[in-house]
Amino acid sequence: MGALPHILFLLVDDFGWANTGWHRLEHPTAEVSTPNMDALVKNGLELDRHYVYKFCSPTRSALQSGRNPIHVNLENVDVTVHNPSDPISGFQGIPRNMTGIAEKMRSAGYYTAMVGKWDAGMATPDHTPQGRGYMHSLNYFHHCNDYWTSSVGVCREQLLGPAQAVIDLWDTQVPSTQNGTSACGRADQPVDLYSQGCSTCFTTKNDANPLIEFGPFNGSSYNDELFTNRMLDIIKAHDPTTPLLFFWAPHTVHIPLQVPKKYVDEFDFITDNKYRKVYHAMVKHLDDDVGKVVELLHDKGMYNDTLIVMSSDNGGPVYFNGTSGGNNYPLRGGKMNNWEGGIRVNAFVSGGYLPAGRRGQKEEGLITAWDWYATFCHIAGVDATDTRAALAGLPPIDSHNVWPLVSGANMTSPRIAIPLGSPPVNFDGTDSINPVNGLILGQFKVLIGKVAQASWQGPEYPNASKWMSQGTVEDCSADGKKGCLFNIFEDPTEHNDLASTMPEKLDEMLAALAVHQKTAFTPNRGKISQQACDVAIKKYGGTWGPFVDI
Repeated sequence: MGALPHILFLLVDDFGWANTGWHRLEHPTAEVSTPNMDALVKNGLELDRHYVYKFCSPTRSALQSGRNPIHVNLENVDVTVHNPSDPISGFQGIPRNMTGIAEKMRSAGYYTAMVGKWDAGMATPDHTPQGRGYMHSLNYFHHCNDYWTSSVGVCREQLLGPAQAVIDLWDTQVPSTQNGTSACGRADQPVDLYSQGCSTCFTTKNDANPLIEFGPFNGSSYNDELFTNRMLDIIKAHDPTTPLLFFWAPHTVHIPLQVPKKYVDEFDFITDNKYRKVYHAMVKHLDDDVGKVVELLHDKGMYNDTLIVMSSDNGGPVYFNGTSGGNNYPLRGGKMNNWEGGIRVNAFVSGGYLPAGRRGQKEEGLITAWDWYATFCHIAGVDATDTRAALAGLPPIDSHNVWPLVSGANMTSPRIAIPLGSPPVNFDGTDSINPVNGLILGQFKVLIGKVAQASWQGPEYPNASKWMSQGTVEDCSADGKKGCLFNIFEDPTEHNDLASTMPEKLDEMLAALAVHQKTAFTPNRGKISQQACDVAIKKYGGTWGPFVDI
């Protein structure tokens, strides 16, 4: 394949299908401003059938490990959990003995770096980005944190002692000194529904704009500006003759909805819904950062040798009456469910390394986030097999090399099946029937059990209407039903359940699902460990970090 390309993987958090310019061609609106990403799509390959898990940590674990979440991590448990009886898998995120994609790429001579959200493990040094092969990282470990102070959660040195806010910002192998303060710089109010536990300092009581803060506070810097600036510094200092793997995982557009005020001011024309307004402002901030990175790659003479891959980690969040700001129109549902709106996401490939013949095209073949593991290994010329995991009795990778499809050498995707996993307890409080409660096989999709958010948003959402989407449930097992069946290529919005008209196809899909069910990996991750707080306070000076085997 010649000289090894630089690879930039951009994983955006909670990015709604309808919150991009390239998905608004039939319903254009000034509210969606993504000119830099739109340009990358225009000069790249749009991935129209790119699938992920329905929420954060499992997608991130899958991407880094090359495994479907049913074989690595199905849950968004807290990063501080620990099961001492299982030294391999008794932690949040990726089991200890699985090999990360950065480790593979380092073996091929790549310089590896990451910035942003990790959410794939913290308990031991092996679980950190450095432990997974990233030579340089600036990251936070939790599902989210405060954009301005980097704080999330509290610890107490004594059972009834005062609560201390804890910072989540880690610099390769030590706590970061670049940002973070336990002093919020605004009224001290308890965390509530709107922050979803993402910010120790979050205020909504007595606040005319709950969930929304514009900062900065106490001299703190905006999370994503820290990450982007660190990324730009690394690229500026990088020797272009050494291949670079850069994993960029911005906090945007996950709650809390926080962004520099100048961006909100650009969207003052949105007057009917403050959540939609700030969400779009955050997307614009992200798009500007994308522009800065692409410009630098051009200035460094690296762009023509760079492969850029972008994906969301799940569909846009549409629950709690739209207070998280996302929109997946015209797809059904959103984050936290296995409707298309939750798992079929914004994605593209671009950059100068993409063959010219594929630029400006749309690819309809099935691809998953975990397929990039085998794909990058192929590009780097290394074996994707995870020998270390096999020796520990862990599931093998189930990643497909999709480079022949992406490059145009082969117009058929190697992936034909995508088992759809679910945690033991769903977001809406219902129990999952099994770890695998859905399957995409070719053009068909089957779902079993109860599936929440069984409805659709409009082109402009959230809006003035009231809709608690998580309470809208489709019971695919009601009245003796075996499951819900859809042809997602002919019916991408999942309006027409074919279960009653295609019983043989339904049975075929259920039989295939049952085979995948038997392979599900569901270790006991353990319980929240007090040791995590003890180490955060006493060793790291009030910052989250590894707390086992340190």
